[in-house]
Amino acid sequence: MDDKVKKTKTNGHPPNGKAKDSSRGLSGEALWNAQFESTPKRPGAIDRTISDHPLKPLYGPEDLAGIDHDRDLGYPGEYPYTRGIHPTMYRGRLWTMRQFAGFGTAQQTNERFHFLLAQGQTGLSVAFDMPALMGYDSDHPRALGEVGKCGVAIATLQDMQDLMSGIDLGRISTSMTINCTAPVALALYIVTAESQGVPQDKLSGTLQADMLKEYIAQKEWIYPPEPSMRIITDMMSYCARHVPKWNTISISGYHIREAGSTAAQELAFTLAVGFAYVEAGIAAGMDVDEFAPRLSFFFNAHSDFFEEIAKYRAARRIWARHMRERYKAKNPRSWTMRFHTQTAGCSATAQQAQNNIMRVAFQALGAVLGGTQSLHTNSLDEVLALPTEENAQIALRTQQIIAYETGAANVIDPLGGSYFVEKLTSEMEAAAEEYFERIAEFGGVIPAIHAGFFQKEIADASYRYQREIENGERIIVGVNDFVQEEAESISLLNIDRAVELEQCRRVQAFRASRDGEAAQRALERLTDAARGDDNLMPHYLNCVRSKATLGEISEALVPVFGRYREPAVI
Repeated sequence: MDDKVKKTKTNGHPPNGKAKDSSRGLSGEALWNAQFESTPKRPGAIDRTISDHPLKPLYGPEDLAGIDHDRDLGYPGEYPYTRGIHPTMYRGRLWTMRQFAGFGTAQQTNERFHFLLAQGQTGLSVAFDMPALMGYDSDHPRALGEVGKCGVAIATLQDMQDLMSGIDLGRISTSMTINCTAPVALALYIVTAESQGVPQDKLSGTLQADMLKEYIAQKEWIYPPEPSMRIITDMMSYCARHVPKWNTISISGYHIREAGSTAAQELAFTLAVGFAYVEAGIAAGMDVDEFAPRLSFFFNAHSDFFEEIAKYRAARRIWARHMRERYKAKNPRSWTMRFHTQTAGCSATAQQAQNNIMRVAFQALGAVLGGTQSLHTNSLDEVLALPTEENAQIALRTQQIIAYETGAANVIDPLGGSYFVEKLTSEMEAAAEEYFERIAEFGGVIPAIHAGFFQKEIADASYRYQREIENGERIIVGVNDFVQEEAESISLLNIDRAVELEQCRRVQAFRASRDGEAAQRALERLTDAARGDDNLMPHYLNCVRSKATLGEISEALVPVFGRYREPAVI
């Protein structure tokens, strides 16, 4: 045993639990206080969460003062849904195990999809490469060196058909993590389903399509915020009528957290963005209950176990209250927050990468105890490269062990009533409400984006956290403590340059084989529609059916909407 571990073991409370002589004659709270004050704090013990939220050393009945069971907790499946959105939660149905996957060509990713489904995965989640995310075809000069690297290369209808080959789109639920080109991806998916004989009203899945968080955190955009909101409301309206089982937006706090925010900022900024979409839908003439039931959320599962659980519980409560009281939604499904969770990529370390398996397991358990509807567990190697098949399998097995071996799915909201968890849930809720007030002072989310408010808040939080790591105040195992000199040998997935060259040839062959004039006419109609107030989704579909490419469709709106340039934030 090394000296550090020895010190940790001998520097806690006295082994027999006895207080020093000065505490004799005391009992109950006074005795505990005397024991606590007389015992040195162990190295590494801190009084704040990862998000810098202050913690008490002990929570008790006084921390439940002011909490009303019916108002603040209720029962699972009932307003305010703090304890879960379904009456039986995982006793009736487990969360969807949806491993994020995508690399290289559509055919390569299709093989990975079939592998994961064979291993027991219950839903698909598509990762697109950077050119597709930014609106460029694979053979565009700006795509050079990025094709198939961070996800699958999708530029044409043929690519999407190859991606979903052998997969019944009428039976599988598919999530697509894509934003500024989300309507193109949705149109490609709908037309691919049609080629399988599956009508669009039978499709189920989720489109991320959360453009506001791009301006806040992820930085993948084409058009400015205002026309992007028009595109989103057009998708919301179209899907409500024609693709009723589809979640049009997955409002994403995940990327806000990955950018360096605190848990409270992730909670507040995500919900504020969600409310902005609700307001935009209402302003576009839709009834709130027409589209709100198909809004979903996407949260980060970080390493501060209890803080994350409290975050999820607070999120459901806040959403339910605001939707019912502020936006006057009458359908209980509009009040229920359904969310997907992914373990924290930003918490993974290149040093001692095997430790990431344990990080992911605890983060995933926190998401389950917090009541997630869908979960992705990161692979141990994702900090270094796209996951290998073996490591993706380990990540999926982590979810299956939680589901079938730990007992965590056998009791609904097992931490409900905990002094600590209930107090922390209420404090997270209060912190979010304070942020809502600050955002309102700017005039809403979009003015706050233009003012750089979100960006500065996240940058400040990220700086504080990094400083704590660098000065040793916060321990990251294998990084600033418990380090080892020997480098680990890990097999990584490499995307060969030949993949890019082959994909470029495929895109060029696709263009050469089509009726170019028909594609051009469809693109011109899309541009004309953007100048007016037509719903753009039918025009996106027409472009795809005419075999226009993702890059061409995206570029067709630039003459009308322009390109966004982020203001400098100091």
